[in-house]
Amino acid sequence: MAAAAFFACFVVYGVQYSFGAFFKSIAADLGAGRADTAGIFSVNMFVGNLFGAAAGYLADRFGPRPLLALASIAAGAGLVLTARIDRLWMGYLTYGVCIGIAAGSIFIPMVATVSGWFQRRRNAAIGLTVSGIGCGTLFVVPLIGVLIHRWGWRTTYFVLGIVSAALLALCAAIIQRPPAPPIRTHTRLGQVARTPAFIMLCLAGTLVNVGTFIPFVYLPDFAQSRRVGAVAAASLLGVIGGASVIGRLGLGGASDRFGVIGLYKTTLLMIGISYLLWFTPASYWSLLIFAVVLGIGYGGSVALSPAVVADLFGVHGLGAMLGVIYGGSAFTSLAWPPLAGYLVDRTGSYGGVAMLGGGSALIAWALVYPLRHRGEMPSGGL
Repeated sequence: MAAAAFFACFVVYGVQYSFGAFFKSIAADLGAGRADTAGIFSVNMFVGNLFGAAAGYLADRFGPRPLLALASIAAGAGLVLTARIDRLWMGYLTYGVCIGIAAGSIFIPMVATVSGWFQRRRNAAIGLTVSGIGCGTLFVVPLIGVLIHRWGWRTTYFVLGIVSAALLALCAAIIQRPPAPPIRTHTRLGQVARTPAFIMLCLAGTLVNVGTFIPFVYLPDFAQSRRVGAVAAASLLGVIGGASVIGRLGLGGASDRFGVIGLYKTTLLMIGISYLLWFTPASYWSLLIFAVVLGIGYGGSVALSPAVVADLFGVHGLGAMLGVIYGGSAFTSLAWPPLAGYLVDRTGSYGGVAMLGGGSALIAWALVYPLRHRGEMPSGGL
């Protein structure tokens, strides 16, 4: 089950987080500005996070297989249709909506499913599952950079659509729901959602989303503006993916020994601090260091956030709880990529983008800093 969940994340997020590699080619081919082109990724993240909120509840009720089947159809159709667009607004529908549905059908259902299959070493199992996201970014994105260089972005999207649909269909045939009886989550979620700790986690997850995903849209373009080659610039996304695997597996496993909440706070701080490198004279080496530091923090935060929720509130109805936390990011996802593109287009500098990403992550860290283990929490919840 963990392997099937790993490969489902590998496929969908390898495709989703490769958007930065396509960004410049799409904008040039369709004659669009940065803000308008980034809007495709905005819609993608908005739909993914919003649908993920419903997917968590559906996974608790019906299991993960129907959602994986939906992801297979949405990813295949979305990528094949994106290869044929001749207007930018079409990409908002084909890539933004379809790939958003595919991504929303994967993350929370897979994490909730694997959590239900494990009692011992649950955090390590979750880390293995979500490391599929980092491995997909590590291996898929550099390959895509080469394919775009040789075949063009349209043929690359077409091939990705066929391969993605087939692999996700295979994962759907393998995955099974945990051997626990269906759980009614309505009352449980209603009780948890009113606690200060849950509210802080929702706000922090919404804010750190900005700092986490800015590089997946703008880092290759920023690197090329510093005279880095196109393939090398796209490979920086792969470096983030590779470093995130270290964060997901290393910190996910270490949390069983050192405590999940303290490590989660550390990952948010790493994301915020990493953006200081955007204010240094940019070289390829400084961008590599940025990618490594942010990748470890990003990967660790993704692996640890479900474990934090389970630590504070238990695993009953975990899918619904995660759905609410990640669903809050939907609305910031709709706003920040065009805002970042607007800042670059107006100022000609990425300084404002760095302040947006780093500042959001540091505020998220400040919000979760008071959180403690369930046994250490005062009666008020914080």
